[in-house]
Amino acid sequence: MPSLTGLSAGVKNYLLITANYWSFTLTDGALRMLVLLHFHQLGYTPIQLALLFVFYEIFGVITNLVGGWLGARIGLNRTMNLGLGLQVLALAMLTLPPEWLTLIWVMAAQALSGIAKDLNKMSAKSAIKLLLPENAQGRLYAWVAFLTGSKNALKGVGFFLGALLLSLWGFSGAIWAMLVLLLLVWGASLWLLREELGRTKHQPKFKEIFSNSSAINWLSAARLFLFAARDVWFVIALPVFLKATLGWDFWQVGAFMALWVIGYGAVQALAPQVTQRVSGQLPQRAAAVGWGLALAIWPALIALGLLADWPAGQVLVVGLLIFGVFFAVNSSVHSYLIVRYARSEGVSLDVGFYYMANAMGRLCGTLLSGWVFQVYGLVACLWVSTALVLVAALLALALPSEGQLESTHTTHN
Repeated sequence: MPSLTGLSAGVKNYLLITANYWSFTLTDGALRMLVLLHFHQLGYTPIQLALLFVFYEIFGVITNLVGGWLGARIGLNRTMNLGLGLQVLALAMLTLPPEWLTLIWVMAAQALSGIAKDLNKMSAKSAIKLLLPENAQGRLYAWVAFLTGSKNALKGVGFFLGALLLSLWGFSGAIWAMLVLLLLVWGASLWLLREELGRTKHQPKFKEIFSNSSAINWLSAARLFLFAARDVWFVIALPVFLKATLGWDFWQVGAFMALWVIGYGAVQALAPQVTQRVSGQLPQRAAAVGWGLALAIWPALIALGLLADWPAGQVLVVGLLIFGVFFAVNSSVHSYLIVRYARSEGVSLDVGFYYMANAMGRLCGTLLSGWVFQVYGLVACLWVSTALVLVAALLALALPSEGQLESTHTTHN
């Protein structure tokens, strides 16, 4: 790639990691929408649809714990490429004849996809910490925000792509198209991303996968509740409600989900400008608490609008777009803080533990989304979301101040 030859090693690796992460995310978003809409079309109930993604989330929890340890031992470049390879295998499993695609088989393919996604994400987020010096916190915030925001924007494109491919080519044709694309990306990544990243000088013991940092533990707990609050309505309840209750077509459901995630990603990428304009400084404890409390307002207002029999489509579209803006800033603040809190030596262990909590939140949100929606409806999902966001904001109160953090870093680093 001649265009990369004049760049510094840090910038070159950042671009390679970002391109790798983008490619993976595109197929991951498309696969989720394909599976959700295809099996809803086959008559699966909301709870059955939730079960399709249970292994995806369960193995995401396990992968983030083990993946951080693995990245410290063999290098983040290898764990990132391993994630791509496993996603290729997951897609290949879904190319079998339709009669072989049983609930258990699809759950197994989703399990592999969950392992792949979190290996890839943990590797990308951890590697950024290693590409910048400790005193470049503003630049670190910008790089993390851009990587996270652009990834989520592409995940939104993936949602739309999955719905579009399902409409045009059917389930099997869409899977084959993504499989060929990802095979090409995997080959390029194996060739280009070779530099050792994140491999620690000492080989960490397996027991070190659990964090002994109170800052990381509190932030991880807040992250769990934050993402459960999103997925309790986003994963199952919203797309099924739009399709079954409001009568939207597949492409309309996919387009709205895509636009929501694209907008969410765009705001994440711009979060450094937003938060610094509000507070004039890099995010600390107060930002995590304040933005969390502001977020909790919106699912409650949407629920009240639906209870008041306002036009459901308009309430959901407008309300959830605003929710997405506040959620994006919250997520970006958390993403910066974990990289800020993590140790330079063994960064993947701290980041892996944090994203384990992230995956646990998605798992809880997914299960709640199927059960609460089927038993109580979408409004109940939104009230549960409000409560979970409030818990996340309250947990952030236990995060350290900047002065406490500096003394901790001096001790650990």
